[in-house]
Amino acid sequence: MSIADDGIPCTWMRGGTSKGAYFLASDLPEDPATRDALLLAIMGSPDPAQIDGIGGADPLTSKVAILSASARADADVDYLFLQVFVDQPLVSDAQGCGNILAGVGPFAIERGLVRPKGDETEVRIHMLNTGDIATARVATPGGRVSYVGDARIDGVPGRHAPVPLMFGDVAGSMCGALLPTGRVADVIDGIACTLIDNGMPCVILRAADLGVTGTEAREELEADTGLKARLEEIRLQAGPRMNLGDVREKSVPKMTLVSPPQHGGVIATRSFIPHRCHATIGVFAAVTVATACTLPGSTAAGLAVLPRGATFAIEHPTGAAEVLIERDRTGQVTRAGTLRTARKLFEGRVFA
Repeated sequence: MSIADDGIPCTWMRGGTSKGAYFLASDLPEDPATRDALLLAIMGSPDPAQIDGIGGADPLTSKVAILSASARADADVDYLFLQVFVDQPLVSDAQGCGNILAGVGPFAIERGLVRPKGDETEVRIHMLNTGDIATARVATPGGRVSYVGDARIDGVPGRHAPVPLMFGDVAGSMCGALLPTGRVADVIDGIACTLIDNGMPCVILRAADLGVTGTEAREELEADTGLKARLEEIRLQAGPRMNLGDVREKSVPKMTLVSPPQHGGVIATRSFIPHRCHATIGVFAAVTVATACTLPGSTAAGLAVLPRGATFAIEHPTGAAEVLIERDRTGQVTRAGTLRTARKLFEGRVFA
């Protein structure tokens, strides 16, 4: 039977503040071009409504995770993240996704890639997009994954089982260095920018420098075509400076507007991914912004209200993302983590 007739095993999950389709690598074509064409059909792209697929007409709900057992001694599973563009025939592996990462541990256990161990199971995840290792802790009472708990994250209603995620050294994960230009601030088209990568390549700009407050609703920024055009001009110039090459058809770097915190957090953000304004902020982008807040002279540092402890609340349009930052005696960031939740929504077979 063909894939069109027989379908493919698929689990649809919420991971953090995103939703995506989770697959075993063995259930998908090995050839990347064939695989990507299949995923476009599954999601219903290119179409702004994704009406003929399972995508949710938003970059946050048009994501894919592909898992397999890892051959690495320091990892249990390999995880490839793919961003399926909504209105373009593009599938990108140019970035990771820390929100979809939250569902990787539960999925790996549910599909037999990792055996549960006691009431909480640690899953070591090799993130193929960057080569880095993340560690997830998954609730497994009675030897089964549980999604029930009291953890809460902004941008997601209700409470669920916590999925703590910790990352090792993700500095320069895609750009080769935390500060790929060697400077805490650069100027592009007359606008001060911090070009930084601590898990996600980001261009951090002061909102006020672009004529906005940085506290606008997502919809208002979405409708500001002049602002988005200006951001894209800067992004295209930032790409080569960040060792990312021509980023015209890439989803990185993320353009992140920062402003003073409004609700007791460290800093307020409005993030673009890269052309749509994010309803929240990605996990790795939040880690990267938090890191920038600790760097004197960065575009974020002068606006940030640093916490006394290790928890950085990075404000976004629907709340705040909590980032755990560990620093050495010199103030350099050594490890970062975050608390996410995940939930299995359905599993079965998906058809292209």
